Amino acid sequence: MLDAKLKSQLQTYLQNLKHSVELIVSADDTAKGTELKTLAEDIAQLSPLVTVNYQGLERTPSMLVTNAQTNSKIYFAGIPMGHEFTSLVLALLHSGGHPLKLEPEVIEQVKNLTGSYKFETYVSLSCQNCPDVVQALNMMAALNSGIENTMIDGALYQSEVDEKNIMAVPSVYLNGELFAQGRISLSEILNKLDSGAQQRTAEALTAQKPYEVLIVGGGPAGASAAIYSARKGLRTGIIADKFGGQVAETVGIENFISVKSTEGPKLVANLEAHVKDYDVNIMDNQKALHLKSGDLFELELESGAIVKSHSVIIATGARWREMNVPGEQVYRGKGVAYCPHCDGPLFKGKRVAVIGGGNSGIEAAIDLANIVEHVTVLEFDNRLRADEVLQRKAASMNNIEIITQAMTTEVVGDGSRVTGLNYTDRATNSQHHIELSGIFVQIGLVPNAEWLQGTIEQTNRGEIVVNSRGETSMAGVFAAGDVTNSAYKQIIIAMGSGATASLSAFDHLIRSDSSSSQAA
Repeated sequence: MLDAKLKSQLQTYLQNLKHSVELIVSADDTAKGTELKTLAEDIAQLSPLVTVNYQGLERTPSMLVTNAQTNSKIYFAGIPMGHEFTSLVLALLHSGGHPLKLEPEVIEQVKNLTGSYKFETYVSLSCQNCPDVVQALNMMAALNSGIENTMIDGALYQSEVDEKNIMAVPSVYLNGELFAQGRISLSEILNKLDSGAQQRTAEALTAQKPYEVLIVGGGPAGASAAIYSARKGLRTGIIADKFGGQVAETVGIENFISVKSTEGPKLVANLEAHVKDYDVNIMDNQKALHLKSGDLFELELESGAIVKSHSVIIATGARWREMNVPGEQVYRGKGVAYCPHCDGPLFKGKRVAVIGGGNSGIEAAIDLANIVEHVTVLEFDNRLRADEVLQRKAASMNNIEIITQAMTTEVVGDGSRVTGLNYTDRATNSQHHIELSGIFVQIGLVPNAEWLQGTIEQTNRGEIVVNSRGETSMAGVFAAGDVTNSAYKQIIIAMGSGATASLSAFDHLIRSDSSSSQAA
């Protein structure tokens, strides 16, 4: 099951176990059942502190990672490989007493939760966002015996997926009811479970002394700006909805110079680790609402907190552009999706459409064609905009159909899920209908700058206007990355612009009467 290299790495990790861990395996004679038994036995051979017992569980095949001392309950319904192998490794370590990388106050907050919380997290093993959610809930289960979490491979437990009408992952259920869908952080989970948590956090943020540089956004641009600011000795803070931004949803990255290939979640983890090497306060699970200028800038957050700073760098990035047609929001997460890598496996053997003929759209079509029955690509223009190599690959696959000059006009469904879409042929003005189960929207990005309208100059596309130094129309406020009018939206360019904005902010501070003594 595990190759020699993986066994060697896992054996090294398992040396961090402080007490015994039991793997309770429920398996049958199917291929997946046999695979799970092999995986469990392989793990047990790598540490004397790991034992395997066989007994029936709620689902078969499945495995419970538990510890007799803490009575922790971390389940894996399916084979936790692919992106979820890390979730399994961490479950073993945390169940075995290895310290969790959480702030002490967060650990106490989890331990102090009372009641019974049975989480079920439906994932696809190709989903790069799912492990973050699984691992957050698993850590909670390791800390509090009243909490349990089950990772469920939706492709293996298709009947449950169909019964619950799950068409997007991760989908989290709590005590049988839908709790969350999509990426959700540990902080967000705690805010939903602990009603007073958000108010306490807001009060703590408001009570902070002013920053010298406050960065709004935790993607590549924001991370780069934070590192450069901290290296200048400036009091630096990051406000971020989710650290990593859009990069966390990117699978293959092959144009990051000096790194031949990596994946978005890995790059995000490295960015966060690098930022944490410096004295930077990361305030995640926070959304900016309004920016007010004065003697100090005041950033109002949706939580009610007000954070003050001598300078501000906006690096809020961008999000997937929506079609804005009838039915899109009604069936979002019910057949309308934006991440083919995450949700593609849920449409195995079905017919789907991809909206958009750029690189993202054609890459999505190629990936989906290996899973689904048929892919229809709808491109608004009269030709595809994807690189020639991608177009040739798509043309070579017999289950991809490409329709140009197609304007999607409506998403059609039966009230619970997508059943098709309508489009207009722009060449003939004729109306058409396609029957399908899923629609993957890949039509570009929208800058996350609506909250600054009327405050800072923007283009007609909503991008923040900056000059070569990253300066905006408001003195002391800088911007970087995909939220700006940068000609190209690339990770490496965003990082460079983050560094530029940070250095410009430093230059502004040392020339400012109000804060030169602090910034020097």
